[in-house]
Amino acid sequence: MKAKIHKFEQNGEYILLDINSGAVHVIDKMIYDMMDVFDGENDGEVLEKLSGSYPKADLEEALAELHELMEAGELFAPDIDVPPTFKEKGLVKSLCLMVAQDCNLRCKYCFGDGGSYGQERAVMSPEVGCRAIDYMLENCGPFRKHFEVDFFGGEPLMNMKTVKAVAEHVHEVEKEKGVSIKLTMTTNGMLLNDENIKWLNDNNVSVVISTDGRREVHDRMRPDVGGKGTYDKVMKNFKKFVDSRHGEHYYMRGTYTNENLDFTEDVLAMHDAGFDVLSMEPVVLKDSPLALREEHLPRIYEEYDRLTEAYLKRHREGKGFFFFHFNMDLSNGPCVAKRLSGCGAGHEYFAVAENGDLYPCHQFVGREGYKLGSIYEGVTNKELPQYFRESHVLNKEKCRDCWARFFCSGGCHANDDLFHGDIRKSYELGCELQKKRLECAIYVQAMLALEKMEQGEKVGEFTTAEGIR
Repeated sequence: MKAKIHKFEQNGEYILLDINSGAVHVIDKMIYDMMDVFDGENDGEVLEKLSGSYPKADLEEALAELHELMEAGELFAPDIDVPPTFKEKGLVKSLCLMVAQDCNLRCKYCFGDGGSYGQERAVMSPEVGCRAIDYMLENCGPFRKHFEVDFFGGEPLMNMKTVKAVAEHVHEVEKEKGVSIKLTMTTNGMLLNDENIKWLNDNNVSVVISTDGRREVHDRMRPDVGGKGTYDKVMKNFKKFVDSRHGEHYYMRGTYTNENLDFTEDVLAMHDAGFDVLSMEPVVLKDSPLALREEHLPRIYEEYDRLTEAYLKRHREGKGFFFFHFNMDLSNGPCVAKRLSGCGAGHEYFAVAENGDLYPCHQFVGREGYKLGSIYEGVTNKELPQYFRESHVLNKEKCRDCWARFFCSGGCHANDDLFHGDIRKSYELGCELQKKRLECAIYVQAMLALEKMEQGEKVGEFTTAEGIR
């Protein structure tokens, strides 16, 4: 039964997670200690081992509450079975278009070789972009009506000719076929001028904007082609852009390396600059002086604790912001398929290189052995998509018994391949960071839920009692 629960202490609070159901319980120290013994069928053993530390009546009352949770399916819930759909062929539902395999920045941690992805610098033609949309609709199956297309690079604003042509084609096929295609773009902001901002707004394009927080960090990590800092320019552009859409349909993404392990300061700097939909991602590099290593973990854990308290403090002061990695629904989690495999790379989601070649995702573009085919001939590597489809948490050795498996859903395939050459061999450092972030996120959401309950609000299935709150 111990494999079905995870318990941890955060800032003086004791938290119990039921792994299979995803139920979270804020508990007291007595129940925290009881869960080292209790397996659902050994009440007598619990009383015998803990009666010297806690009153028998309190233990018996807590045992009754634990059995109620079991009956409700929120403690020691049964294992999750793999849905039969994982054995079926994947149907395409989203694309990442590499509209510009070129960039006007030279970020020091860039996984895409300055936007080129190890290939010749080039931009996607409108014909390739529009053909990619047709390919998606030809391979989506008869019933799908909702799709996503991301304009990516390099820097996609360097190729607005193709971006606009694809968007126009999208609007045409939406009307013709009765489908909905959500458009997104990831940009470094250098070319976010008035004309481009108006076009993005007029075409309802959701936008991911990239900056690394404090001016000194950003300028050091994200210089232009000539090596000059870009903070002042991009932040001015980002502010104008976000203001133009009243703070909606965007999020600001940053990256931390071993040179800014105090990344709480960068998150707060982004918020203080006027942005309130944020994320800060750990860099993933191999054999780089900027890489995160095992010896950095204690410092990073400490920083996530610091960020957690800063995040809650601002919420309590009425100055809260959305932080991607702390966003969790404790009452209505994702469906079983998403819990087993959060990423559809290689079978439901493809990246389209500037020449029309298909790859499992944008991070695999240019990696030897991962070309799947092209938008003209379709998927010719028939085995690889199914391998991706079946690479869920129950087929990854290090994921099967990990408490976080149904929250991280197996992590990033590209990172696994980078470090081990196999998408089923987990990137260990990433796993440790993910688990710490998840504990912080669970704690944050539990504390916010309790505070709402104290104010009389109903919060899903979240419960409160003397021992289990």
